[in-house]
Amino acid sequence: MSIIPDILLDAVIDTAKLLPFLYLTYLLMEYLEEKAQAHTVALVKKTGRLGPLAGGLAGILPQCGFSAAASSLYAGGVITLGTLLAIFLSTSDEMLPIFISETVPAGTILKILLSKAVLAIVTGFALDFFNRLRQSGKGVHDERHIHDLCEQDHCHCEEGNIFVSALRHTLQIALFIFLLSLVIGFLIEFIGEEALGSVLVNRPVTGVFLAGLVGLIPNCGASVMITELYLKGILGSGQMMAGLLVGAGVGLLVLFRSHRHLKKNLQIMCILYGSGVFWGLLIELLKITF
Repeated sequence: MSIIPDILLDAVIDTAKLLPFLYLTYLLMEYLEEKAQAHTVALVKKTGRLGPLAGGLAGILPQCGFSAAASSLYAGGVITLGTLLAIFLSTSDEMLPIFISETVPAGTILKILLSKAVLAIVTGFALDFFNRLRQSGKGVHDERHIHDLCEQDHCHCEEGNIFVSALRHTLQIALFIFLLSLVIGFLIEFIGEEALGSVLVNRPVTGVFLAGLVGLIPNCGASVMITELYLKGILGSGQMMAGLLVGAGVGLLVLFRSHRHLKKNLQIMCILYGSGVFWGLLIELLKITF
């Protein structure tokens, strides 16, 4: 049992080393969001059939609550289903700050972000195209403006003090990272790193489906887990991409809350999951790495 203090200490050290980078990253994100999110939402609302393009590109920006805002815009008939899916697929949630805090090369981060955006845009346009083939578009526009989405979903993005908000977000994510590091530490110690990695590495298809299921968890912990497992070499590129594409943060929660059509919401969730798994499998098949 003497190994337990060592695992605990390693988890504490690994997490503590990330704190300054996480805080500075979230502070920058809070500042940018305070200046940019209202303009981004307005832009997406005005793009019409080009919504998937605008949504896919805007989704890669570090804007807390953007997927939640997109869900309400969709529920009000303001944006198309393709635009909503493009935003969901492109949104990176906690991936970006973790990559930055782990000093992942800028080129690698850029390739992953752009790949997610491109796949999101293609999926969004394809979905809107098939929807137009199936039915004539009846755009029911709703001018509701929901400014308290972040507050409802405990995102704290609209609080006045960005320093406090960034600190709160940093501590929340640090807790997830600490707990995940602890779990991984115990698994590696008692199962073995090679055995643990082989569960997914030797089963790339199964790993893609499992990563997609993790991505469906409507919580920032999902993207934290997927990103950390990828950085530790346990997840491959396709598995990582599947999980992060499916991970829409609190967007799905807000969709089920604001869009009162359970069957349609379940269909959207299945399309989101299927899209992420499809692209993840394709990346695994083509052996694409980042």
